[in-house]
Amino acid sequence: MRSLIDAGNVGEVIRLARERRGWRQADLGRAACYSAATISRLEQGKTGLHVAKIRAVAEAIEMPPALLAAALLGVSPRPKVTVDTTVAPVVQEDPMRRRSLLAAGLAAVPVAALTRLDDALALTPDAAGPITREQLATRLRRFRTLFDSGALRELVTGLPALLADAHQAAGDAPDEPDTWVLVAGVYDLAADALNKVGAREQSRITADRAVLYAERSEDPVAQAAAARSLGIVLRHEGRQVVAQHVTLRAVEQLERTGLTTPAQAAAYAQTLCTTGYNAALANRRADALEMMAEARKAATRLPARMPAAPTPDAPFRITPAQIELYRVGVYWGLGDAGAAIAAGERLRPEQFDTVERRARLHTDMARALVQRGWAEQAIARLLEAHQQAPSEVRDRTSIRNVAVQLVQQHRRVPGARELAAVL
Repeated sequence: MRSLIDAGNVGEVIRLARERRGWRQADLGRAACYSAATISRLEQGKTGLHVAKIRAVAEAIEMPPALLAAALLGVSPRPKVTVDTTVAPVVQEDPMRRRSLLAAGLAAVPVAALTRLDDALALTPDAAGPITREQLATRLRRFRTLFDSGALRELVTGLPALLADAHQAAGDAPDEPDTWVLVAGVYDLAADALNKVGAREQSRITADRAVLYAERSEDPVAQAAAARSLGIVLRHEGRQVVAQHVTLRAVEQLERTGLTTPAQAAAYAQTLCTTGYNAALANRRADALEMMAEARKAATRLPARMPAAPTPDAPFRITPAQIELYRVGVYWGLGDAGAAIAAGERLRPEQFDTVERRARLHTDMARALVQRGWAEQAIARLLEAHQQAPSEVRDRTSIRNVAVQLVQQHRRVPGARELAAVL
């Protein structure tokens, strides 16, 4: 098995695991919902590296995720280091093994849930029954609450059914703009959640569809929300300049409305923040700081009290405190850790109305502290984030990577053992 992994021979690893279980190719095919011929081609390496298919087959055969990840990366799991036995086991694992597990996308959401979502994106499942626009709006609000509370696994698991309901509602009222606003909102939420858990391919598909349906609605707020989702996905693809242009176009479109409603004003401020962050990661300092300065001005147009929960026609609830939190991320993206820390020092968790945002305060500050080289303070922030919303540390791929590197490189720093234990 070690030699097959080192050779990156995923097909033979699956064959060996199947035979060890005493299954025929037909048995594995039935368990994974594929034909025996497909299993044969997979084992012979004739299907290419189709990760979703490999994950489904590996789950059916109950292959340990670390073993599959190692095979995909061509790296054998190494023996655990035993020099420091006071550190939690996750710290003692080989760093490449940990990174390969994360790279394979197996750390956050069950493989079966992502496989079902892949199927739903290829062929939208049938809804459980007729659904009105009002019922879909209620379901979308409930799923948004899951996002705000950090329940990412539950959210992703339920996405296929939510997508089915959205398309059912659209089929019943295909020419009503309000319906397309709802459908776009469903895909916005899907893109945001999938992006957080590192499902990059699926997040790009859902973001593209959000843009398509938002354009069909002709609603500038819905179009801004979709542009923001797509910009985030593009940013994570390493296309920061394109991401900046996508969201900047949405800013300009919102300006043309005159910002006459609270929903438009909130969308404008939110999109400015996203554009500024995209510009920072594209190393366009002047653009980034200009966008954030404009966002601060836009905050004066926001209503004194934001809605208790987002609605399809008013998806943004940005506040002055959230704009300041974006400034932390912008300065971090520009490599200015000192300015990022200074921008966040006056912010407090109670200024944010969702656990996702409260945890985000701590994770953004943790990244800035790591950039500054202050490991102990960064670990403390990540532990605070985990206390607020465990999934923001455990399931959000980029932050989990930061946490893993911290506990691997600073094992004896106070808090490292506790952080390792929650990963």
